[in-house]
Amino acid sequence: MNLNDPIGDLISRIRNAQLRGRSKLTSPASTLRVRVLNVLKSEGYIRDFRELQNGAHKEIEIELKYFEGAPAIHQIQRVSKPGRRVYSSIKDLRLVRNGLGISILSTPKGVMSDAAARDANVGGEILCEVY
Repeated sequence: MNLNDPIGDLISRIRNAQLRGRSKLTSPASTLRVRVLNVLKSEGYIRDFRELQNGAHKEIEIELKYFEGAPAIHQIQRVSKPGRRVYSSIKDLRLVRNGLGISILSTPKGVMSDAAARDANVGGEILCEVY
């Protein structure tokens, strides 16, 4: 299956699995998805993930995180889309929910959270916002 927006697909899979109360989900593997999942794991929004070999295809198994029955990710939304890319310099990067959430950026120094981008003093494409 050819996907035009792999990050949008990953976000939809996470959102749908949380609505159904699933503890795990699978997604096709790609380097960008793994980097986004690394940021989500380091920020504490997912429990863990691992890459699996399913025949000729690689997949990612993602373990979602719940706290007292509620998902750790309250809302996750795509900002930059294939039809409308959204870029931000570091001085124009706004806080998500007054600092309670994070933005995930694709920068020249790699995929990172907005706090890490501020520390590295680098802007880039805003992939998604999570809180």
